Amino acid sequence: MYNWFECKVSYDKTLENGIQKKVTEPYLVDALSFTEAEARIIEEMKPYISGEFTVTDIKRAKYSETFFNETGDRYFKAKVYFITLDEKSGSEKKTAVNMLAQATTLKEALEVVEEGMVGTLADYSIASLAETSIMDVFPYGSEEKTVTNQE
Repeated sequence: MYNWFECKVSYDKTLENGIQKKVTEPYLVDALSFTEAEARIIEEMKPYISGEFTVTDIKRAKYSETFFNETGDRYFKAKVYFITLDEKSGSEKKTAVNMLAQATTLKEALEVVEEGMVGTLADYSIASLAETSIMDVFPYGSEEKTVTNQE
């Protein structure tokens, strides 16, 4: 399971017309603490940013599930309701969770979420789907998890 932190990174970006502009972009990293999230985002961003950059904000991001799609270049937030029946009162109970889907279009994001939910035994409904401003997501690599599990 991922423990996501949204990190905002501020740096001077060279635009297509050659002008340098100060931008602040959000990224998602998998980390155990705020300190580790800051260290991870600094390491992940070093190869991509020439010059100085600062981590301006770090906050927890609550995503219960993340669906990666190699062809996707954007990230979409899906609000999904799990529907259960309350046996005592006989009424439906909806529990909201947020999920993140990597896709190119809104339609593709919906397909990615629905494909990821295949095999789910619980009833659910997708309440909303919206594009986020997240630029990239950095989960732990499989080789890092292997090292951690052996210790």
